[in-house]
Amino acid sequence: MENPDYRHIIEAILFGSDSELSVKQIKEILDTFRINLKPDAIEKQIAELNEEYISNGNAFEIIRIAGGYQYSTRKDFSSFVGKLYTESQRKKLSQSALETLAVIAYKQPVTRNEIEFVRGVNVDYIVNSLLERELINIIGRANSPGRPILYGTTKNFLRVLGLNSLEDLPKLREINEILKTEKIEGITEADIDLFNSLNTPEVEMQKNIPDSEITGQLSLLDTADLNQEDSEEDFKDDLSTENITELNSEGITIQEVEEMDTVINPEDEDFPETEEGTDIENDREQDKNK
Repeated sequence: MENPDYRHIIEAILFGSDSELSVKQIKEILDTFRINLKPDAIEKQIAELNEEYISNGNAFEIIRIAGGYQYSTRKDFSSFVGKLYTESQRKKLSQSALETLAVIAYKQPVTRNEIEFVRGVNVDYIVNSLLERELINIIGRANSPGRPILYGTTKNFLRVLGLNSLEDLPKLREINEILKTEKIEGITEADIDLFNSLNTPEVEMQKNIPDSEITGQLSLLDTADLNQEDSEEDFKDDLSTENITELNSEGITIQEVEEMDTVINPEDEDFPETEEGTDIENDREQDKNK
């Protein structure tokens, strides 16, 4: 191709793609044909294409979405195209799924327990449903007892909402001002309560945690997190004949078990006047002298 029109080459690449393409991906394709265009030049070509579409009155445009570029129907014609996807529209997210997704979007990274604290209900099924739809994914584990899984939104979430990045989400303070001054159709008191819970600082949220939930969280603590005195007392209480058998099965010798038992028995316990009792008393005296 002599004197190729780079703008139309970029147009063809974007038109033929099933998903958004970043400037880097477009550049890599052009580089394979020894077309050396800098990222700024590629973005300029895309802007010129959009100007051409507007001047020609086309029903489509190139938008920035999920960190890349993709063809899209202009908003003026979106309602007509929507009729093509009537079946898909019936499969919209439920109200509870939308609420859960909102909590994750604004508080990510977030654990299931934190989501349930905000919503006040179990969210296992909904979280699994959002994972299947690829609206959220697992992004790591929290550094807290039990190492719970952390969830965050995906690029597909940005595509569905038509956003380029999470920074394009409406700011909570902006939503708060709108809720204060305007009455919006479809917004219930429950929706406002959920929004207010998203705005609640974590410290204030912890103050309102029920005692039963605090007890449940404490039960997750490892024995290593307790102080030494409590650990020793718990160990003494648990050292029964059944536990000794279990310890022995794990490789601890009978002699070590007997030594632990000697530490646990009170020093003032009386032993019968037998040869075995005398030996024990002598051992104690030797230990004291040491």
